[in-house]
Amino acid sequence: MDRRLTQEPWPLGADLFCIGVDGCAAGWLMAETALATAGSPADVRFSLADEWRAVQARLSEPRIAMIAVDMPIGLAETGQRACEPAARRLLPTGRKSSVFTPPRRYMRDCQDWAEANALGKAQEGKGLSHQAWNIAHKIFEIDACLAPTEQDRLIEAHPELIFHRRNGWTPLPSKKTSEGRDARLALLRANGLAASEDWFALFPRSQVARDDYLDAAACLMLARDRMSGRALRLPETPERDSRGLAMEIWY
Repeated sequence: MDRRLTQEPWPLGADLFCIGVDGCAAGWLMAETALATAGSPADVRFSLADEWRAVQARLSEPRIAMIAVDMPIGLAETGQRACEPAARRLLPTGRKSSVFTPPRRYMRDCQDWAEANALGKAQEGKGLSHQAWNIAHKIFEIDACLAPTEQDRLIEAHPELIFHRRNGWTPLPSKKTSEGRDARLALLRANGLAASEDWFALFPRSQVARDDYLDAAACLMLARDRMSGRALRLPETPERDSRGLAMEIWY
């Protein structure tokens, strides 16, 4: 089921579209805008999808140019992916913890955090954080569906890297605070999106948290930058996992 806001449809003559995606309590929050807009700032439409397959299915639409999602794509067999430590080095102190090591592929069938953590310690002397386990089901949901050939139009992004890069790497307050939310809304507006606090009332808070809108919009901003050649990647030459998926972070 794909629940959409009751908004006017995009004009039939509109150009290509980009989508930014963030996981949320209701499933997946999608932020969408046209790649080329007649005016500035660009309008943003939000919608919810219960399952990842509904998000990935958007790739079949001819007008969807790029999708960027705030979720790890590609899983290491052991240890951490090269993109994680590279991302931490770029972020200011205090924000480095926003980049965490995803579960490894052998943890896929674990039933709970305790089992995954114990298995990691037994196999490689390194467990798994609660933060990583809390979104493991979403990571594995993507992993079960995405093919390497689809990564030319569906990429992994990291909102904190995106926001801090556009803030000149000056530390931003936590996105959980009103000051941090205001700063990120200002960055989105400065980069051509019609960002507004009105977003935060579009869906019940139990389904979508306020920072979910910000993260989806950051991924949307990155998707547009990827199409225009302004996006950057960590590492420059990514490794591929056992399924052939590129393990990379765009920002």
